[in-house]
Amino acid sequence: MSKTPKLSPPKTPSAQGLLSFEPESAEPPVLPGRTLDPPARPAGSLTPRVLTAAEFQGLAEVPPELEWFANIANAKTRRAYQQDVKDFTAFVGIARPEEFRIVTRAHFIAWRKDLERRELAPSTIRRKLSALSSLFDHLCEQNAITHNPVDGVKRPKANNNEGLTPALGDAQARALLDAPPANTLKGQRDRAILATLLYHGLRREELCKLRVRDLQQREGVLHLRIEGKGDKIRFVPVAAKAARLIKEYLEVAGHGDDLQGPLFRPVKNNSTGTLNKPLNPASVYQEVVRRYGQQVGINADVHGFCVHSLRATAATNALEHNADIAKVQEWLGHANVSTTRLYDKRKHRPEDSPTFRVDY
Repeated sequence: MSKTPKLSPPKTPSAQGLLSFEPESAEPPVLPGRTLDPPARPAGSLTPRVLTAAEFQGLAEVPPELEWFANIANAKTRRAYQQDVKDFTAFVGIARPEEFRIVTRAHFIAWRKDLERRELAPSTIRRKLSALSSLFDHLCEQNAITHNPVDGVKRPKANNNEGLTPALGDAQARALLDAPPANTLKGQRDRAILATLLYHGLRREELCKLRVRDLQQREGVLHLRIEGKGDKIRFVPVAAKAARLIKEYLEVAGHGDDLQGPLFRPVKNNSTGTLNKPLNPASVYQEVVRRYGQQVGINADVHGFCVHSLRATAATNALEHNADIAKVQEWLGHANVSTTRLYDKRKHRPEDSPTFRVDY
């Protein structure tokens, strides 16, 4: 079988705008040629025009590929998608954004086979194909191409039965909550952090974004105002034990009246001494979850234990206690209930296995 030919490299110098685009720092492109003045403003308008004529024309000519990157609000998602696009363009030989117009389905099939040869996880391959499909959907919407060549490309099957993140048992969760010392500021903070994660199913980035003001009374019940993925806001009632531990921590830390400040803060800073700043998500894993996990016998390297394990534990526990799955979806901030179902292990409980019915 003949190999899928790569696209011929352009004769002009490579334009890397698509592959290195960062919306936060990119200057408006100024393209060569005659510039056009923007449309006339209504008579009597006092609003000054901020863009120069060259900037106005340059922005009007921004390729739709760059618009797609700019519209991805989440920086983490944007970096992942950008890497996926770089991977594809390197494989196919694309050097200029306009060359996306001549990509075919055969190129994506060949790329998928290469990803499989590199033994990437099926979920990773699915994500990479999804990223490129999203880009080509946008190009279709902008009438830059006639169809999406990713459509019809078979993707690896997903594990729809159970998520890969391990959840803790009840005894392990209780041991973890009790692991931090109760007589130090760090211990009280860490107890409050673990309770916030285990009782509310937050992502670690969501935990680090919390401010003191995000503890809000709604209809007489204390809630957490959580900023989730895609800047979506959700309100989650605070569990009684978590509320008590957070209150105790704020009383000792002394920043309960700093409503605009971070809820959870460092207890020491050897580099700058600044404590009025949010926790780093990496430190939540290393200095809180991983450290206390090891103390209670949960080895992260062996068991795959991570911050997301606490989110999986909260979701699994809620579903096992008959929480409505639609409510759990809303509670976790999932866009699709199929994601929530990955935490539903009620049909796969070890204690229900026939193993424990065998009696010799």
